[in-house]
Amino acid sequence: MFKEFDLQRRREKVRHKPVPNGVMAASPGTADKRKQDISLQASLPEPESIFTAIDDTLRAHLDLKSRLHEEILGRVNLAVLDRVERSALKREIAGLVNDFLASENHPMRADDADILTEELIDEVLGLGPLEPLLADPSVADVLVNSHKNVYVERYGKLEKVPVQFRDERHLMRIIDKIVSGIGRRVDESQPWVDARLKDGSRVNAIVRPCAIDGPTLSIRKFSRDPLTLDRLVETGTLTPSSKELLRGLVEARVNLLISGGTGSGKTTMLNALSAFIDPTQRIVTIEDAAELQLKQDHVVRLETRPASIEGSSAITQRDLVRNALRMRPDRIIVGEVRGSEAFDMLQAMNTGHDGSMTTIHANTARDALSRLEQMVVIMGGEIPISAVRRQVASGLEIVLQLARLADGRRRIMSISEITGMEGDVITMQDIFQFKQRGRAENGDVIGEFVATGIRPKCAERLLESGVNISSDAFMAGG
Repeated sequence: MFKEFDLQRRREKVRHKPVPNGVMAASPGTADKRKQDISLQASLPEPESIFTAIDDTLRAHLDLKSRLHEEILGRVNLAVLDRVERSALKREIAGLVNDFLASENHPMRADDADILTEELIDEVLGLGPLEPLLADPSVADVLVNSHKNVYVERYGKLEKVPVQFRDERHLMRIIDKIVSGIGRRVDESQPWVDARLKDGSRVNAIVRPCAIDGPTLSIRKFSRDPLTLDRLVETGTLTPSSKELLRGLVEARVNLLISGGTGSGKTTMLNALSAFIDPTQRIVTIEDAAELQLKQDHVVRLETRPASIEGSSAITQRDLVRNALRMRPDRIIVGEVRGSEAFDMLQAMNTGHDGSMTTIHANTARDALSRLEQMVVIMGGEIPISAVRRQVASGLEIVLQLARLADGRRRIMSISEITGMEGDVITMQDIFQFKQRGRAENGDVIGEFVATGIRPKCAERLLESGVNISSDAFMAGG
């Protein structure tokens, strides 16, 4: 069999197969059995040689696939591929595969030839060896550390998968196909790039000389079944009361900051909250690589542009935020604030663009505000820190803190309200918190998301906006 997953299973069988060692203690009636075991052991090949044989088979398969791929590219009109049905393309490529195998005197079983045909279609139309991983709904992240080492994240845990590229050139061809599709590039002069796939999945690639061991590719997949607040209630991540609060905050056009570490689900949460935005409002989204999937009709999507080869013509998030203010937006949504655009985002929140939302990297809600202050100060202006804090306190109203816990699950850790200033300190209060009580035997984190007993100051504003949330929703432990 040539299929890579089958080769991996054969490796595992060899690795775990109990090999008789021929030195068991003698017992009545076991002498003949022991001789048979010793004879069997002598006839078995060394495990290392088996692995070598399997690796040689895999390399031969990759080499065969590479030559077939070049043969197909020489015969197929690439300009019309987008207009060809997959079934018709499969028939054409299957014919080429059979002709090529016959000319090479390379017999192959029908099911193996069919697998090879599918892999070649993935090479021509898609992203080659990555296609099965991208199609697997249980895979959340695909991490290519080099052309020989590929990992995935499933249910919060990393695992190595038996997927390989033929060589670095093969991997670079796949990376180029991704980034060129959105008008970007990656090479020695610009060795890293942020990009996206057609479904919105986030992609980062970094190549030599910065990537010492060869090209590295990271793909954060977007779920085909979008996350909703109702699903978070079903899984226990939110309570019905906290879900109603979040819905009310969005509908009442409260300014939100979503904070969390890498992989905590900030963008996913932003997408889920956006479902409650009034479809009659004009929304402008600003991102480095467009990945938000808003369902409203009146959405204008803006995306940054990196510098050209000459090092000019870059368009930053700050440029786009400034331009968005001239586009008559009802709400501005910035995918993530990382630098000087934080100042313009705060200005927008303080000048009538209520209901704006953004995300930020931070481990706690308090750290999120500190990072926001630093971004504004680093901008280079002469703004006193006290003035910056007043801008933050008056512009932002709610901080939603997310985290990925030790068991790999993503959780909302707190919903915090900014209540104002005391001297030069921004004051906050937690409305809901995740209370961790320990770990189960299987490693799962045990805890509940509960109300703190504090009624938010914005409750009156929610009521004025037609959002009526019962006072019982904020009772401690509710």
